[in-house]
Amino acid sequence: MRPLMEFLSDKWWMVFPLMAFASRWASGWRRAGERRHRRQVELYKLKNQAAEAEKASAAEVQALMATHDATNRRWLEYELDVGKLIDFPLMTDVREPLTVAFLRAKREADGQRPESAEDLRSASGLDAYRQAVNNFAVALDVAEREARRIRDSKFSGPERERLATARKLLMIAENQAATPAERQAAYKRARRELDGLIVLPDVTLAALEQKIALELDAAPRPPQFHQG
Repeated sequence: MRPLMEFLSDKWWMVFPLMAFASRWASGWRRAGERRHRRQVELYKLKNQAAEAEKASAAEVQALMATHDATNRRWLEYELDVGKLIDFPLMTDVREPLTVAFLRAKREADGQRPESAEDLRSASGLDAYRQAVNNFAVALDVAEREARRIRDSKFSGPERERLATARKLLMIAENQAATPAERQAAYKRARRELDGLIVLPDVTLAALEQKIALELDAAPRPPQFHQG
């Protein structure tokens, strides 16, 4: 022990560089710890940002679903209105490439549509749905423009006359001023005129028949006279 004390008493000046070394080591260790902490915080932020970026916004999904609904309503205007289909027959003619294209785009958009806005969580799913809805809207726009351009020009003169006759007959069938017998006869004749010219979708026929049936039920009935 004594030799150690004598050594230290002779080398007391070494305390200062040792203290400086220890201070620098402690300071370096503290800075290294701070750097590790900053890296961990930055990594945590980046992970959160990536997770947030991957989430689909419910507001965006709702807006897309509203656009999808509006495009479907535009298409239903043709499916549920025989008169409009007579005016623009291309819209149900599956021999036309543009008609096939928008029907295929509609099927794709309907397939991508979520049950609710909350069900579509991922950004990739949102992108796929957005693309499908946009394709559907554009395809319908193109088909509508072509349908309005050509109207009934692909039909012969006699065929156009049959279409015009069917249009007038349908107006009678839907006219509440006509008698039930007149309306039923007009509807049947209109179907015969359209046979072989325009293929009416089942949903179109069902909507027309339901409309006529409801109007017939609502039509005033003639007074009944009973012999006493």
